[in-house]
Amino acid sequence: MGGPDGPPKSSLPIKVKKQLSDTQAAWFLLTPLLIFFAISVVYPVIETIRLSFYDIRGLAPEKFFGWGNYLKLFSDPNFLTSLKVTFIWAISATFFSVTIGWGLAMMCSLSPRKTLVFRVMIFAAYGVSEAVSGFMWLGIYRPDYGLLNGILEGVGLSGLTQPWLGNPSTALGAVIVAYVWTQVGLPLMTCFASIQSIPKNLFEAAYIDGAKPASVMRYIIAPLSLPGVRVAIFINLLNSLKAFDLIFILTGGGPVRSTETVGFFMYRESMLNFKLGYGAASTVILLIAVLIVSIPLIMKRTGDAK
Repeated sequence: MGGPDGPPKSSLPIKVKKQLSDTQAAWFLLTPLLIFFAISVVYPVIETIRLSFYDIRGLAPEKFFGWGNYLKLFSDPNFLTSLKVTFIWAISATFFSVTIGWGLAMMCSLSPRKTLVFRVMIFAAYGVSEAVSGFMWLGIYRPDYGLLNGILEGVGLSGLTQPWLGNPSTALGAVIVAYVWTQVGLPLMTCFASIQSIPKNLFEAAYIDGAKPASVMRYIIAPLSLPGVRVAIFINLLNSLKAFDLIFILTGGGPVRSTETVGFFMYRESMLNFKLGYGAASTVILLIAVLIVSIPLIMKRTGDAK
């Protein structure tokens, strides 16, 4: 009840509501993600760069080595071989996966509804982990009762049968074929999405003028689907540079290091030979390669957006 001097005063605290600005709200929502990104990405990268300047062998105390690891890398024939394998691997895998995916996307665009199940089946391979697909291809390439050698024997080409993963001259090509199978789905989807964005009146005008499907694909679909092709090249090239699981399961980097990429070289030196600093230096080289590939395209896309 109120006293004689005025109305009753509430004992509850007065709550002042302050509305956050758009910038404050954005930083508030991004802070947990930035913290997680710093812990899981930024810190490991910085620590890897730091370790690359030290000589670390097993449990022995680390010793500052300066640029010694990098100088040693470029005089190591095994690392130079891994650089060569990585270059062949990245270019071949990207070229074939994007080319096949682009071709399938153009053919599927001629009848989108009838090819829906086919597109889903192709893209499903992209969703399968490399470990699972690796064991599947391991069965295909088996020299004794593998599917590939069985088919060759069945059609009378038994002279072509061989241990595909055990022969240094065929191992890298065999692994690239398996890897391309897992990566075709992404170019198919990006190129198909780019084709679907082409104005329909272009197709109608072409068919009214009597253009055949081959001409439509060559003069309309192919040039106007290039944005999707560029995205597919970028993503597939980055994926190929960091590929590891499939190589680990199929060949383990062999035979005689014929399928050993820089990523697998880093694993061998760091985890098997316990040369953490040496392996970290090779990782930094791989990181530089990824940046060389990604930064120009990112800058171009940013400039186009502006």
